This record gives sequence, structure tokens and C-alpha cells, in this order.
Amino acid sequence: MEQGSAAFWRGNLPSVIRYFPTYALNFAFNDTYKKLFLNNVDKNKQFWRFFAGNLAAGGAAGATALCFVYPLDFARTRLAADVGKGSTRELKGLADCIIIYRAVYFGMFDTVIHVISKDKKLNFFDAWVIAQVIVVCSCMLSYPWDTVRRRMMMQSGRNDILYKNTLDCALKIIKKEGMSAMYKGAGANVFRSIGAALVLAYYDHFQSLFN
Repeated sequence: MEQGSAAFWRGNLPSVIRYFPTYALNFAFNDTYKKLFLNNVDKNKQFWRFFAGNLAAGGAAGATALCFVYPLDFARTRLAADVGKGSTRELKGLADCIIIYRAVYFGMFDTVIHVISKDKKLNFFDAWVIAQVIVVCSCMLSYPWDTVRRRMMMQSGRNDILYKNTLDCALKIIKKEGMSAMYKGAGANVFRSIGAALVLAYYDHFQSLFN
């Protein structure tokens, strides 16, 4: 190994630091936006409005939380790849971070939980299984754009700009490396999703207890 085993943990500290505020902000903003988007919406009679409102609330929560934690996400990505002399770090790529993951993560979960719980009382394990399926779907849907986001981050501070914008980056990756390149590392990301599913299930469980 050229860089030693420590290379596997390069950039891990910013990742740990950002983890708690990221989830705290996401859940807080999601609850806030749900009150805004689902105001006067009948969950049982207006299903599609309810579903769209959940998706919108989740996406808006993800976008808002990202504004606060993006510098740490940027630092984590750059530190994980920097092996030589440091370069100037610029906050690029914020506009390229789409909100698909959080929209599906929160929107689908809240909708599915509501629909299923009408006919059956869900326990923690049920909620976790539902959360796991939804989180995996969220990962697979958003991962190509996450790949683009990381590539855009990596060129920050470099003189040789490879990608002009998000679309240009995506097209060049697909053209030169194939569609499979957009999903490099997706398997490991799905494995990591177990934690995200547990967080979602625990939050729903505690919310049910307090309500």
C-alpha cells in the first residue's frame, strides 16, 4: 500500500463531525416543511397531494440542511483524495447537489408508513425494513448525481478545469467511462445505508411514542 492503512480514514473526521448536525437539521427542517406543504391536506382523501407534499418537504429539508453542512462535506471529499500538496479549496458544486436523496428518503418513508399503518400497527422492525428498502432506492436514484457532485468538487482549485457544469460532467463521464462509472462505489454506499435506515426507523418509533 503506497499510502498506508491510514489512507482509508483520510477525511473521516469531517464526516463524523457533519453526521450529527446533518441528520438533526434534516429531520427538523423536514418536520417544519411538512407543516407548510401539508397544511389542510387530507392524508386519506388527497393521497397524491399528500405524497407530493412529503416529497417536497423532504427535498426542501435536504437542500436547506445542505447549506449549513456543505463546507464539511466539501472538506471530507477533498481530504479523502488529497495525497500531495494542498490546493486552494473553493466552495463549488453546491448548485450541483440535487435533492433527490432526501426527497425520496423522507417523502417515500412518510407516505408508505402512513399507508401501511392504516391497516396494521407497525413495530420497530417493520419500520426498519420499510426504511431500508426506501433508503436503498434513494441511494440508487441519487448516486449518479452524487458521483457528478464529487467530481465537480475534486476539480475545485485546479487550473485544468475538466467539467464546465453538472450536465457537462455527467455527459463526459458517461462518454469516456460508460454508464457504470456513474455507479462506482454504489455497493459500499448501499451497505452504509443500514445506518441511515436505522436512524429513520428510530425517529419514527420515538415520534410515535411521544405522540
